[in-house]
Amino acid sequence: MSLSQNGPTTERHGGNFIAEVLARHGVRHLFVLCGGHISPILTGCEQAGIKVLDTRDEASAVFAAEAAARLTGVVGVAAVTAGPGVTNSLTAIKNAQMAQTPLILFGGATATLLKGRGSLQDIDQLSVLKPMTKWAVTVKTVPSLAGIVERAIDIATSGVPGPVFIEVPVDLLYPESVVRQWHAKELAGGDSVTEKAMGMYVQAHLYRQFNAPALAQLPRPHVPSMARLQQTGSITGVVAALATAKKPVLVIGSQALVNTKNAAPLARAVQALGIPVFLGGGARGLLGRSSATQFRHARGAALKEADVVIVAGFPFDFRMGYGRGINRKAVLIAANLSASELKKNRKPDMTLQMHAGQFLIELAEATPASARDQPEWSPWFKTLREREAARDREIAEQAKVVGPYVNPLDICLTIESLMADDAILVVDGGDFVATAAYTLRPRAPLSWLDPGVFGTLGVGGGYTLGAAASAPGREIWLIWGDGSSGYSLAEFDSFVRHGLAPIAIIGNDASWAQIARDQVEILGTSLGTDLVRTNYHKVAEGYGGVGLFIESPAQVKIVLAQAKKVAASGKPVCVNVLINATEFRKGSISI
Repeated sequence: MSLSQNGPTTERHGGNFIAEVLARHGVRHLFVLCGGHISPILTGCEQAGIKVLDTRDEASAVFAAEAAARLTGVVGVAAVTAGPGVTNSLTAIKNAQMAQTPLILFGGATATLLKGRGSLQDIDQLSVLKPMTKWAVTVKTVPSLAGIVERAIDIATSGVPGPVFIEVPVDLLYPESVVRQWHAKELAGGDSVTEKAMGMYVQAHLYRQFNAPALAQLPRPHVPSMARLQQTGSITGVVAALATAKKPVLVIGSQALVNTKNAAPLARAVQALGIPVFLGGGARGLLGRSSATQFRHARGAALKEADVVIVAGFPFDFRMGYGRGINRKAVLIAANLSASELKKNRKPDMTLQMHAGQFLIELAEATPASARDQPEWSPWFKTLREREAARDREIAEQAKVVGPYVNPLDICLTIESLMADDAILVVDGGDFVATAAYTLRPRAPLSWLDPGVFGTLGVGGGYTLGAAASAPGREIWLIWGDGSSGYSLAEFDSFVRHGLAPIAIIGNDASWAQIARDQVEILGTSLGTDLVRTNYHKVAEGYGGVGLFIESPAQVKIVLAQAKKVAASGKPVCVNVLINATEFRKGSISI
């Protein structure tokens, strides 16, 4: 089907109907990679006041939408063209599913009359997307568009949040007059009975497309995403358990902040509870850079000794030792939106199926002031603080180890000292990023973006785009491994085109180090893990960014300060840092 016509049209179209629903729900950005199948979605969003940011890779568009959803509490939205555009986004969609991020992906599709007939980029997209989304649907009539988008937002944000896929055939997006013109050209000149019958069929089909009632696809009643779904334990039971605790521990995961536009009430609640707390994933930064009750090191040791353990919005997966590392004699309490995550690998003594953030707020409200910061907890706090200080001293000493290039701990500690109070951290990599996780302290809630449980490499460019767009004026730091930077370094082009100015730091050790370290020791070869010390900063320059280079410790503070000035001037900057191989994370491979 040819998409040409005589001049632009001002007629309303399917893209307008989609955009109006998105705008009504507070969506501020649409992340895309263009394609003829989806062009009206882009123009419709622009007309509705939604900023369109195009990327260099479909996965980056979806990652950007995921980042926007996490930082704003509003559903993230991306649009990609049909066929390979959709399949290129699959890893990012799966990441959003496992990270429980509310997201809508619009996928283009061939015209309804051409489905299954060998049209360009026509594949069965729904069968591919259904297993990794909460809902995958094809829109069949224009009047159904708004209702389906409304329902998609509801589904994506309610219950356990996650991605939704909406396939929109191209002839439901373009203006009716244009679509009729396309079909008229296809049918022109036919005088046989068969061709006339076909013309009548097409006209009837077009009438249904643009005029059929949408009653069968009205959105379901809205279910507030913060509402309690089920309670198998009780808030009062948790209060009672804490009242007798001598060594309580609270672990908070990303789910505690999902759909959260304002994290301040949750932060106040956690501070008020006064329980020793460890923050994981997107919850990092909830209590700011430092807090008297927040700990970053020796979580495993604390869980083995604790007598009451509260896990809020964090599954008992590999990051928690599958629950086996938690003291078997402890009272174990879990709050989670997911019924399966509540009991996977380890059965808690109390389970509360509800939003983990809301659980903590209610727990703080129900806990008497006299029961907070109990004197009986003082020896426990003393032990935890001694361990914290000892680990920090150990890291500081290891940062002094001299090598031919820059100690990765040294560069991370310097970044920590230079980051602005409003900084947002995006991390994408293995060994270098994990090193950064020990040393970098997020300054505020909703200021740390990592891929989550899927451990996806390649999120950096997209997450950074989404973060910079969602938080204009804030300092954005992207911490990249040299291997992972190769997935999305091209997004420097997107940063430049959209006037965004993040600071990207590439830890360049010429290796997929997290894999190489154990592979060499166990199998005796670095096969497949060797890189070279590529001039990544020159690549960023080629895309229009500013490239800086560090190869010795003496340059670190000077160049990082320069990078901050460049970013403050409105230009994206890539700092390529040659780093030493270290033994800091020996034996830490996750498989």
